Amino acid sequence: MLVGICLLAPVGLHAATRATQQGSAATCAANQLSDLCQLIEAGHLKGMRWPNFPDYRQDLREFYQPTNYDFAWTQNSGPTPQARAVIHLLQSADDKGLRIEDYDSHLWDARIANLLPTQRPSPNDLAHFDLALTVSTMRYVSALRAGRINPRHLQFGLDIEKKRYRLAEFIRERLVEAQNVDPVMEQVEPSSPGYRRTRIAFLHYLALAREGDGDPLPPFKKRVKPGDIYTGARQLTQLLQRLGDLPPKTSRPAEADIYAGPLVEGVKHFQQRHGLPATGTIDRMTFTQLNTPLSRRLFQLQLALERMRWLPADLPGRFIAVNIPEFQLRAYDDYRNSLTMKVIVGKAFPEHQTPIFQDEMEFLIFHPYWNVPASITKKELIPAIKKTPDYLEKHHFEVVDPGGGAVNADVAGDALFARLRSGDLEIRQKPGPGNSLGSIKFVFPNNYDVYLHGTPEQALFSRASRAFSHGCIRVEDPARLAAWVLHDNPAWTSERIQATLNAPGNLRVNLAKPIPVLVLYSTAVAEENGEVRFVEDIYGQDAKLERALESGYPYPR
Repeated sequence: MLVGICLLAPVGLHAATRATQQGSAATCAANQLSDLCQLIEAGHLKGMRWPNFPDYRQDLREFYQPTNYDFAWTQNSGPTPQARAVIHLLQSADDKGLRIEDYDSHLWDARIANLLPTQRPSPNDLAHFDLALTVSTMRYVSALRAGRINPRHLQFGLDIEKKRYRLAEFIRERLVEAQNVDPVMEQVEPSSPGYRRTRIAFLHYLALAREGDGDPLPPFKKRVKPGDIYTGARQLTQLLQRLGDLPPKTSRPAEADIYAGPLVEGVKHFQQRHGLPATGTIDRMTFTQLNTPLSRRLFQLQLALERMRWLPADLPGRFIAVNIPEFQLRAYDDYRNSLTMKVIVGKAFPEHQTPIFQDEMEFLIFHPYWNVPASITKKELIPAIKKTPDYLEKHHFEVVDPGGGAVNADVAGDALFARLRSGDLEIRQKPGPGNSLGSIKFVFPNNYDVYLHGTPEQALFSRASRAFSHGCIRVEDPARLAAWVLHDNPAWTSERIQATLNAPGNLRVNLAKPIPVLVLYSTAVAEENGEVRFVEDIYGQDAKLERALESGYPYPR
């Protein structure tokens, strides 16, 4: 009966694919090792941590068919040297920020022992071992290369399809007969400096977490200010030294429980790394961050590695990255951070959250118009106009037709509001000091209608948490960003940029070469100076990714 299942091709497949699968199954059925085929077609292997693998079934057919379903990982009824090397990597998967149990780490020693000649392994035993190792290897290679979760599943505008390997070909040609498995697998991981820094930080926190969290900090009533008595000064000193916020041999005040001197500076450094106001006062938010278990920090770094595996392998060295929960923009040249500035991102409400995606900046506009989105027109501007008849004129708005022609809106009545609601007319804000987009708009055309721009509300950049926009990204210093963007255009000197900003008139400047823009989300960031920053999960994306990963294999591909 099972052989009959092997001979059946799934309904609806392309004729060529059906022929290949039928040929593979027929070959398998005629072969004495058809146990392997039957197990593959079942899409389930009892005894694995995650036994179901329908998502890899076609990859497995393509892997085993060229050798007529001969075993790949055993020789003389024992594991090959390559099999042992791959198993060692699977058992060390936690060093990569993965979970070793997902790759049957605790089962391999027993499986190998079961292949000893004294155990007289049957063909079915060998088939189970071989298939378990191939499935685990496919999952491990895929996870290292492009992550476990497809970002499309989380509604992110990131495409990992170009990164994927043809797994059957890669494993058959690169691993099964490799002289040395390790260098082959090293090439699977992302090679970017940012990923490498994050892995180093992960391993550091992995070591810290294995040592334990240490003595907990004692609570306090309100807050601890510099000069106060704090009975947890000793534990705080030890914690900050472990985390690198205090030098290892920092001397403590003569009065051991005084919160003062270097300890205050250490707390300021800790606050700065955790997206908090660096006041040196230990308030409730700082206390919460100080008491966050190291296992949680380790998990944040694991999620950071997962997300970095989603990024394109062919990303050029010159690009812009915005990290939403960190409220930070970084511009890179040759993969090194050459410009950093604060940003304001979308509010935490679902309809205003800044989306996560990748695109390319194509042009910028000096003194831009702000074309007000229909949702803002309906929810905010129409009610404001009804309340204050001269609202449009006061805030330098104008009503325009779809072609951009100005429409007389001196009488703001129901007829005008109806045309605005229907989209027959739109509202835009004229360029000027009060324009909501500030002096420059940086455009990377995308389906979300999101872009970078300046803002007249500079005071908001002094806030530690900066989720205030409707979804677009406001930059702290648009002139500096423009100078970086136009750096490769000799005609656009800093003096010309400043002169253009001082002169009136709307001006579009096309870029000679598009610049990749990554709008990303990570609550853990490894800086070039070795520091690690942890910030709040403002949109709950860590929690969503955690839930998706907890479901286990098969993950959405």
